[in-house]
Amino acid sequence: MIDESPLAMPQSVQKSRLTTKQWQILLVLGSSIIVLLLLGLCLHFISSGAFDPWAVGVNTASPRHGILAPPPCLSQACLKAAERLSASADPFAQPCDHFLFNCGPKEVLSSGGREKRRGEAEGQSGRMQGERWSNRGRNAGRARETETFAVTPSVQSAQRTAVLQLIREILESTDRPGSEDSAEQKARRFYSTCMDTERIEKAGPEPFLKLIEKLGGWAVFGKWNRRDFNATLSLLMKDYFTFPFFNIYVGSGPSDNNTGHQQKYIQIDQPDIQIPVEWISKKPIPISRKKKVQDLRHFLLSRVQLLSLLGVPSSSTSQHMGMFIQLSSELAQFTSPLLYRLQHQLLYHRLTVGELQAQAPAIDWLGCLQASFHPLTVRESDVVYLHNLPYITHMSKIIRKWWFTKKFSHSDTLHTFMILSLLNTVIPALDSRFFEIQRNFSAVLGNMEEVVPRWSHCVQQTEIGFNTVLQNLIRERVGVAEAEDLMHSVYSSLKSELADLPWRNQNPSILHKVMSLSPRLSPYTEFTTKEKLDEQYSNVVIIEGDYFSNYLQSLILQRKNRNKVFSHMSISNTLAVTPHLTGNEIHFPLGMFLPPLFHASFPRAVNYAVLGMLMAKDILHLLMPHIQAQSQAPETVSQCVWALYGNLTGGPDRAQQAPITPAQRWETWAQYSALQIALQAYQDSLTQLEDTSLSGLYHNRLFFAAFLQVSCDFELHYDHLPFADSFLLATICMKSDFCPQSMICSHNIPEHFKQSC
Repeated sequence: MIDESPLAMPQSVQKSRLTTKQWQILLVLGSSIIVLLLLGLCLHFISSGAFDPWAVGVNTASPRHGILAPPPCLSQACLKAAERLSASADPFAQPCDHFLFNCGPKEVLSSGGREKRRGEAEGQSGRMQGERWSNRGRNAGRARETETFAVTPSVQSAQRTAVLQLIREILESTDRPGSEDSAEQKARRFYSTCMDTERIEKAGPEPFLKLIEKLGGWAVFGKWNRRDFNATLSLLMKDYFTFPFFNIYVGSGPSDNNTGHQQKYIQIDQPDIQIPVEWISKKPIPISRKKKVQDLRHFLLSRVQLLSLLGVPSSSTSQHMGMFIQLSSELAQFTSPLLYRLQHQLLYHRLTVGELQAQAPAIDWLGCLQASFHPLTVRESDVVYLHNLPYITHMSKIIRKWWFTKKFSHSDTLHTFMILSLLNTVIPALDSRFFEIQRNFSAVLGNMEEVVPRWSHCVQQTEIGFNTVLQNLIRERVGVAEAEDLMHSVYSSLKSELADLPWRNQNPSILHKVMSLSPRLSPYTEFTTKEKLDEQYSNVVIIEGDYFSNYLQSLILQRKNRNKVFSHMSISNTLAVTPHLTGNEIHFPLGMFLPPLFHASFPRAVNYAVLGMLMAKDILHLLMPHIQAQSQAPETVSQCVWALYGNLTGGPDRAQQAPITPAQRWETWAQYSALQIALQAYQDSLTQLEDTSLSGLYHNRLFFAAFLQVSCDFELHYDHLPFADSFLLATICMKSDFCPQSMICSHNIPEHFKQSC
């Protein structure tokens, strides 16, 4: 038997096995040492700044974030946003150039055909020359006269378009059948009949002619039952939301603007006179008189054309139109522009209904107001505010003259005036020929109205009567929780920013106002359940295929919505896209919180950089008058930003010579501060909750990239500035710890800029 124990092995074999074990141990030790050395080198590079973690998207500004990127957002909204973001210029390649010209080359039209602006910019990336063009051609005066630049849409118009598109999608959707009697289906049916232009064109003027018969006829047709003047006026105000001789609305008193709880009063104003008005001029010139005569001729022609469409005999037209023009002119001469009335203290003249009756007795004020505000109660002792009492008193005298004086008593002109006012109200529901006559007359006066698509027109008409229904449907599609988080975070950051400003007074009133204001999302959405909405619209009858009748229903809904103002602070506007102040609240409409500026699934970096910045800027604009009066800091900051821009583009001499208007100065500060506020709000949010990524970017880098992209897509200013919006990042990143090293633009920047801005 062979002995296989180690003791029986040859000595050379035992020596070889021991050597192999030793090599294995040495290999393990060596590998460990190499790994430790590599980790040490990485830590050294990171601590010394030699390695920029932003190159791979890591945000060192937040201690909670590790090397691994947060999960990507893969919603449909995010995929669309990622596609747009990926097509944008890289803001980290050449920060100095990018901050001045971040939107890249724009297509330009010239006498030689289409060419790219890139050819003018290539080869100059290292030169900071003032002769180079900004991203939107704001310095186009330096460019060749033959070149024109594409117009960038304003961010407000983009938001409004997004609201209209969403409402259109809601109204055209078929995935929520519901009951035919539901408020939601009535809104869809109204929109559908508005879109049925073939049936509207086929109906022609017949719907309005039937309405005239219902009102007792019209003297131009030789048939009129001579209904009492005030009875007809009350009916027009109650059922057709038409105000021929004066306007009526609801609003606050003059001393209630700064209080939290505002009492509402009936407001009576001069009417929207149809006849063209040439406001009183100190030095009238023959040209202006001639133009006025021409305008009157065009106005008369447009009325004759309308009567012709209605089938009025030409023999009757001449007689009645002459008297109509005379009455319109007499009323118009006592109207006055708002600025004139403000300067002459004609606004907010307080009277009771009984006192108004004594001042202007031709109108049955109590009867008209009771009809207009039905079913609400109006008494003679109720207070009303007049905004042009001289017009109201003269209007009363003119009506008495035309109604009771023998010379005019059989002219029927007052009734014609009211019928044509009603026609003006319902023209949107008639065939396109009526609208074209009105549009052509506006064009003659120099008012070039944009022709909107039919769907957009119908969406807006639907919103007028069904605003509460649409608000609830939009609310279902908006991330309310995410919107409210953004709203409160931005406002909290804004309060901190304003509190840190140097103020002229120790306790400025604006700080007290800011601290007492409460942000609120989508105010006055009263009917939040489907059952309540259906009950509210239970008496509204929307007929399939009869848009004119449905339009008349919407006029009644307008009156009811106006009446709600007595119990609400204001009527909520579904199409609103900017915040507004009411008492002690800042209202943020739902229309702000839609793509491409906001989506509940977007990484918060995108929402804060885009909509957060715009929200902060809008709030600063609302508070601007108070800030201007109480702090010098905004002017100091804006001067620094402008000086920095001049230094980068042309040296210190240019920095001192760059002109700046007061509006540009305050807009610069508002933009600069709003971006800081949004960035700080986002940083604060990261301490509470992790974020997601988009296109491989996340945290601050995604924040900056999203802001730069929206600044290319839309015009963010109220007042044009010569530099690109992205330039504001250059000033912020010079002193902020939130910016990556790759975004620092240090080209020819004096050290004092890093402290003063």
